Amino acid sequence: MSSSVQILAFAGSAREGSFNKQLVNIAAKGAESVGVPVTVIDLRDYSMPLFDQDLEARSGLPAVVLRFKALMKSHQGLLLACPEYNSSMTPLLKNTIDWASRPEPDEAPLTCFKSKVSVLMSASPGGLGGMRGLVHVRSMLSNLGVLVLPEQKSISAASNAFDAQGNLKDATQQSAITHLGERLATVISKLAELPADGV
Repeated sequence: MSSSVQILAFAGSAREGSFNKQLVNIAAKGAESVGVPVTVIDLRDYSMPLFDQDLEARSGLPAVVLRFKALMKSHQGLLLACPEYNSSMTPLLKNTIDWASRPEPDEAPLTCFKSKVSVLMSASPGGLGGMRGLVHVRSMLSNLGVLVLPEQKSISAASNAFDAQGNLKDATQQSAITHLGERLATVISKLAELPADGV
C-alpha cells in the first residue's frame, strides 16, 4: 500500500458506549490490516458551537474548527459510522460537516472534501440499522466533492450485536465491516499511485 495516504475515522456520535464508535473501530482495524494508517478520533474532543455565520463573520472560524479542518486536509480517506436520528444524520455530524465546509482566508472552497474518498456504515437498535440516514450522508458528501464508495453496511439490533470487546458477535457482520476498512484503504492507495494528470 502507498505510504503517502492516511484515513481519518470517526462516528457521528459523542455518546459514551456508542455503537457507531465501536463499529468505526472495527473498520479502522480492517484498513490498518492492509497497511494504511488510520487516525480514529472522537467528536466529543472537537466540540464545535452550532454553526452561526454571524459568529464566523465576527470572530473567524473557531480554533476547534481549524484543528478539525487541519486533520481532514491531512487525510485522504474518511471512514464514517453514522447514527440515524429521525431518518437522517445526527445534528452533531451535520454541524461538523457544515463547519468543515467553511473556507479559511485564501483557501479554495471545500478543500476539506475535494478529492477525498469515503466509506459509510451505521449501527442502530432499530430494524433497519440506520440505513435511512446513510442516504442523506451519502448525498451531502457527494455534493461536497467526496467520492463515496458504493459499499456500505448497516447493523440492526445493535443493542445486542456487540460483545464485551467491542467486536460484532456475528462473524459475517464482523467480516463485512472489516472489509469496508480494507476496501477504503485499497482504493485510496490505488488512487495515490496514479499520475498527477490521472492518466
